[in-house]
Amino acid sequence: MKRLRLDAITRVNLHYLTMVFAQGTGFLFLFVFLLRAGVAAPLVLLAQAAIVTGRLCVRPFLLPLAKRMGVRPLLMLGSGVMGLQYLLLPAVHGPGWALVAVCVAAAAGDVFYWLPFNAYYAAIGDVERRGRQIALREALAAAAGIVAPLAAALSLVAFGPWWTFWTVAAVQASAALPLIGAPDVQVPAEAPGAFRAARAAFLLMAADGWFDACWLIMWQIALFVSLRESFSAYGGALALAGVVGAAAGLALGHRIDAGHGRRAVVVTYAVATTIVVLRGASLGWPVLAVGAHALGALLMPLLGPTLGFPISNMSKASPCTFRFAMVTEGGWDVGCCGACLTGAALLSLGAPLASLILLALPAAALSAAILWRLYSASAQTLARPMLA
Repeated sequence: MKRLRLDAITRVNLHYLTMVFAQGTGFLFLFVFLLRAGVAAPLVLLAQAAIVTGRLCVRPFLLPLAKRMGVRPLLMLGSGVMGLQYLLLPAVHGPGWALVAVCVAAAAGDVFYWLPFNAYYAAIGDVERRGRQIALREALAAAAGIVAPLAAALSLVAFGPWWTFWTVAAVQASAALPLIGAPDVQVPAEAPGAFRAARAAFLLMAADGWFDACWLIMWQIALFVSLRESFSAYGGALALAGVVGAAAGLALGHRIDAGHGRRAVVVTYAVATTIVVLRGASLGWPVLAVGAHALGALLMPLLGPTLGFPISNMSKASPCTFRFAMVTEGGWDVGCCGACLTGAALLSLGAPLASLILLALPAAALSAAILWRLYSASAQTLARPMLA
């Protein structure tokens, strides 16, 4: 049984590596492509708010589907559905029905993918090795982040959006292949207390959703504008960040497993605060913006294990990992939607892009406070689905 779980983790990591490569050539260019296609920055943020709102609406319908299919087949299906947005994206030329279609496809793809992925990863992972497993996963993602943005930038310049994004859709669909033969995770028909067990995680993920919207999504827009809307410069900046972050989180994952979670929280969110401030201060200075983006690559390998360790272990200890993931994914959507709506309103009122990046700071403080309470000396204590 132990070997089965390890084989499953290997398969999921191969799947995740393929998916991250697709996202590095697709999602990281989605918002900047919309800008180049004539969609104003406030409307881009409203589009993201619409996407996460659509996820909130669609998510409850996945529970009966997961009960019938199982989590792994649903995850494989989601890998294909997630690519639909890239088939439609090249047709966007400013606001219109094509943009609406992309938002609908993105909402469906995201919820069909991320909900079963988070539930599946939590179920098959090992509590005592969770930090290292997540750190390895994020290191693989960072490594893919070196090649993928360069490939996307070169392809957009040389071949245009249709060839580029349709290739991305094919790569995204192929991410399902490593999951063939992996063990399935069944969703129980009833799981009393599953939603209640995720209350603390909901608040944490709402704060993280707000933080991600500011330091990732709004920053992508700000960086692209700072680089004079050049796909080549933007792709080069992303690749440089991948080089910086490829191995940053592996040591931290070991320290979390050894019972140093609270130290990881301090380090992670000290780095997060520093990077957010540097990014806000660098806008308007292309060289400084590229440097701030490269330093930001240090955060994701830190953030992944620090945040993922308690969430995944609480999920595994809950009555149903799938229902638990429904709540946490919903929390992230609520936070992201709130931040995007706030950012769109501020931009419409003439606020500078730097102010949007700095909106991440209160969310970082709230995340750190919640994680400080969640972490305890042992993974076994942490696995209890409640605040410490």
